[in-house]
Amino acid sequence: MLILLPPSEGKATEGDGPALDLAELSLPEVNGAREAVLESLEALCSGPRERAMEVLGLTPGQADAVDRNLALRASPTLPAARLYTGVLYDNLRLGELLEGPTAARTRESVLVFSGLWGAVGIGDPLPPYRLSMGVKLPPMGALGTFWRSHLADPVAKRAEGRLIVDCRSSTYAAAFKPSGEVADHTASVRVLKETVKGGEVKRSVVSHMAKATRGAIAHTLLSEGRAPETQAELAEALNDLGHTAELTTPAKAGRPSTLDVVIRD
Repeated sequence: MLILLPPSEGKATEGDGPALDLAELSLPEVNGAREAVLESLEALCSGPRERAMEVLGLTPGQADAVDRNLALRASPTLPAARLYTGVLYDNLRLGELLEGPTAARTRESVLVFSGLWGAVGIGDPLPPYRLSMGVKLPPMGALGTFWRSHLADPVAKRAEGRLIVDCRSSTYAAAFKPSGEVADHTASVRVLKETVKGGEVKRSVVSHMAKATRGAIAHTLLSEGRAPETQAELAEALNDLGHTAELTTPAKAGRPSTLDVVIRD
């Protein structure tokens, strides 16, 4: 099983490890692309601050992120598991998973997508940074499109023979779109909220609660040692573990299945 996650907008701001070394990151095949994005980000942040903040989508209160981006090569790093914070990671509880018998399985089973690094493992040493996948970074343009061409083969190779549990948001899903045999072994997780009004059951897609739910189901699968090999086995495992999961298979082969996780008021 390979769980694909987005990063978090909120991140730790200080590291305590050695300076950045791209050779220490997962998927070394994309280090050339990482260097290109890093150089472009440094060039942007070296120019007019107002322009950098506009491109990066920063508010006045987030201006210090520009300075952190300029110091990426020299700043102390910390593992991705500690760098990324926020609702999804609060519920994923990586600190617990990386202790004891679940540690090795967790390190092997999680891949985090990033506008700056493409995709990383949770043990990869990274400096604090700010660069969303949704940014159009000069001169390369939309980062989702840029990374798609570089990540297709490395991620497919990493996923070979494994079930992909895709918990990414749409912004980060743009960087890798499973196709062919990989898609046949992929379940894209969607979170629906179910409400009952006037005796009528309604379901709607949620965003904030989706982050918490995706983190929670990833934690459950990893902590309980579940290793489903098919989308159907994944749905069965989540239902056994107390979630409400419903699988919808695609009309055509070569496309991911959709796994709806339903939360109720």
